[in-house]
Amino acid sequence: MTKPFAAPPKLPAASLDKAQTLVEALPFMRRYAGATFVIKYGGNAMGDDSLTESFARDVVLLKQVGINPVVVHGGGPQIGAMLERLQIKSEFVDGLRVTDRNTVDVVEMVLSGNINKQIVSAIQAVGGKAVGVSGKDGGLISARKLQRTKRDPDSNIERILDLGFVGEPAAVNPEILEAFEDSDFIPVIAPIGVGPRGESYNINADTAAGAIAAALNATRFFLLTDVAGVLDKEKTLIQELPLARARELMTDGTISGGMIPKLETCISAVDQGVEGAVIMDGRIPHAVLLEVFTEGGIGTLIRA
Repeated sequence: MTKPFAAPPKLPAASLDKAQTLVEALPFMRRYAGATFVIKYGGNAMGDDSLTESFARDVVLLKQVGINPVVVHGGGPQIGAMLERLQIKSEFVDGLRVTDRNTVDVVEMVLSGNINKQIVSAIQAVGGKAVGVSGKDGGLISARKLQRTKRDPDSNIERILDLGFVGEPAAVNPEILEAFEDSDFIPVIAPIGVGPRGESYNINADTAAGAIAAALNATRFFLLTDVAGVLDKEKTLIQELPLARARELMTDGTISGGMIPKLETCISAVDQGVEGAVIMDGRIPHAVLLEVFTEGGIGTLIRA
């Protein structure tokens, strides 16, 4: 006698959604297995505990599925708060913090010490393994003094701005980071460079991350910001930008303000061999996973 067919148990919709998400993510996991991702982490997301935990879980999952994440972090607000606490005056010129001897000591202490170890601890708290390094460690980032000029509006004469110990990458030695690729450890990098006489230089975190991505021939360079990505004149997100079009949008005024240096950093990274650079909103929970493992992603992808 044939037994009556038993209907399968009804599962919660949330469980089925999770299974479907994993199935949809599988092709992307295969595609990026063994790839190197350089992620610049900073902005408002860094000051929010829940977003920090979300970000930490993202990079741990990337490592678990065979991707090599490299984290480069900023810390401007935290540096400003510490300078104020120590009653050290600080000023900005064209968006760059003038960094004298006392200031660079504080910058290095905050970036390489407090912030770096907080991110390392967050990654380890969710089951990952992380190692905090400075751009000075192992000669990772050799720096030179950043040269900027400014034209006097009255005399029309250009003068060189002395920003103190503000630097830019002269060379990146990826050897120390390549050593982590076959390990379980995720490198977390503070953007401090070393000058020719061993002096410390404060380097913009976006710039440092772009240079590191280029040196590693990264598959992806992610800039986590406080905006959705690059917007067109109608303020609609542009999902993908070829290099030529990106340059056009800066020339015709579509892109302006603080987005210009970010886009220039991405263009430079792609010009130097990075497969693609993404500008995206780091305030979205699990932003990195949504960008990597969903069709179309959530930010703006710049590539050749």
